[in-house]
Amino acid sequence: MRTVAALLVMLLLAPAIVGCFGAEKSLPEEEVSAFTTLCESGIPRETWYHYANATDAVNVTSLFNGTDVLVGDNVPVCANGTYYSIGISTFEPTIGITSADNLYMSSWGNGQNGATAIIRCSGLIGMVGTLDYTCEDVYNPPAVPVANSNDPYVYVDPWTDRIMKFDMHALLGMTVEWSDDEGESWSPPTVATGWSVQDHQTIASSPYNALLHQTTWVFCVNGNYPYPICSASQDGGATWGPELPGAPASCNSGGLTGHMIGSNNGNFYRGNPSCDGESYSIYRSTNGGLTWSEHRLPTETTGTADTWNFEEAQVYPDEEDNVHAMWIGADNFPYYSYSRDEGDTWSDPMMIAPPAGLVGTGFPAIAAGDSGRVAFAYLGDSGNDTWNGYISVITDAFAEHPLITTVQLNEFGDPLDRTPECGYNRCGGFGDFIDILIDQYGRPWFGLSHNIVDEGIYGSMMLGPTLRGPVTNLTALPVGGPQTLGGSP
Repeated sequence: MRTVAALLVMLLLAPAIVGCFGAEKSLPEEEVSAFTTLCESGIPRETWYHYANATDAVNVTSLFNGTDVLVGDNVPVCANGTYYSIGISTFEPTIGITSADNLYMSSWGNGQNGATAIIRCSGLIGMVGTLDYTCEDVYNPPAVPVANSNDPYVYVDPWTDRIMKFDMHALLGMTVEWSDDEGESWSPPTVATGWSVQDHQTIASSPYNALLHQTTWVFCVNGNYPYPICSASQDGGATWGPELPGAPASCNSGGLTGHMIGSNNGNFYRGNPSCDGESYSIYRSTNGGLTWSEHRLPTETTGTADTWNFEEAQVYPDEEDNVHAMWIGADNFPYYSYSRDEGDTWSDPMMIAPPAGLVGTGFPAIAAGDSGRVAFAYLGDSGNDTWNGYISVITDAFAEHPLITTVQLNEFGDPLDRTPECGYNRCGGFGDFIDILIDQYGRPWFGLSHNIVDEGIYGSMMLGPTLRGPVTNLTALPVGGPQTLGGSP
């Protein structure tokens, strides 16, 4: 009887035992997200996908605040960063890109007779497979080279491909030279000097109606005045008009200004402290640089940086004339806002640094491609004064929650500088500013310096989303980095 009873008990317990073992087999599978199989070998250590305020997108559901945000153009694409040396030093590097896919960078004091060199790098754009590019000085003037510049500057007119070499000489004068054949030949220098102190110049063009050239050219200098001073050329740089105020007459913004840029609609924009000195503003000219209006950025919640490059509020219009602005806040982190009405009103600011444990950032630069496509460049301290280069991109700035993709250009263990507070001060080859542009294929190129070895470098994305055309992956570039230092391959 005991045996029969035991068998009955086992039969009664069997379903429960089977149910327990069955529960183990039906455990929920690991959630598959848009990032799970994004990169073949996993997301690189130097890449972050995030939303504003360093909110890690990989570790949260795509249902952000109840809305599926990773749709349309606001989608993740596998990304990774690197850099390529130009093989020579630079200082305050400005860059240019022509439609022939050549990259240009200014190089202080490394040209003929100590003149400013204009370094042309061919083969970087479109490079596939193995490292194969060349960088050389193409500044070869018809007469004696213009003496070395205190502030070297190069700019390429995106509407005509004219390369402008713009030099400031000991605060006293400006000279302009240009090339219409990829730097193979240069015009004689023209004098672009007025009554003010000449320093911290910036130059740009736009298709605003000009009398004797396809584009109008405008340059601004700090002028040692309550506001920047600007002058325009309607013949491609051969002659220049009088220096006029670069702000409303009652403005007291101070003279230093961020890089100026022209828009497809003919407007010019530059960043500058506000007229009351309490904020950042974007200044706009709709008449070829003759007069300027102030448009304050929304810095009430971010504050403004109290560093050497505090004045560098940066601005760039996209192909549809939306205006994008970037600045460093009081916390030394980068912020972004956009305007869809030429600067009259601005979106709420976004903090765009990645969840990478950064201590602070500096040296902001911005560029835009197609509508709502933006690239940001800056330096960041990952701890103990380890300064790295970063590119952050947004492929749909007008989305409710824009996805930000950030890459660190130099690998961990290969810092660009170790000087205390480098990103907050004039530092090595960074000088007062750095530069970023987007090529015709939608790839960002960041001109800066590897200060440890004193060489100019181009930072870019080996892989990443296109900032022009449909959002897809860029054609893969070969790995650069330290192997390119000491001269291009």
